[in-house]
Amino acid sequence: MIAFYAPDVSLAYQDRHAAFGIAEDTQGRIALVEVTKPGKAPYFDLPGGAVDGDETEGEALVREFGEETGLVVEVGARVVDVSQPFLKSDGQPVRNYGGIYAVKAVGERPELKVEDDHKLVWLDPRDAVVALRHDAHSWAVAAWMRKG
Repeated sequence: MIAFYAPDVSLAYQDRHAAFGIAEDTQGRIALVEVTKPGKAPYFDLPGGAVDGDETEGEALVREFGEETGLVVEVGARVVDVSQPFLKSDGQPVRNYGGIYAVKAVGERPELKVEDDHKLVWLDPRDAVVALRHDAHSWAVAAWMRKG
């Protein structure tokens, strides 16, 4: 597992098992979510998020992709395992840990999208490396490009 950033020792980070995915379209762009929270500047993340209950990372990734983008995906190869502490938009200190996977979009079901503050955006992977909020996500995209 590759760890990004040293946590601020004055904060108590909550560990959050999470999985994220890299989906490529037919034009070579990858799916990101642009997240807009009230009073905050928008930011870009890879689609994905917390693993709930007894879910596998793959099951969580399929669910999260649907909730954030309305896309139906199949989970492919793991690109990398990462760990990164950060402050959520509400200020809560969290340490995401888990896999980032290559995924394939196999359909669209708009009724799955329930996160109104997430908007699906397709970017060239090189632009995504610069735009992504988390260094772990940027590094995973760069590693994915090198493997492709």
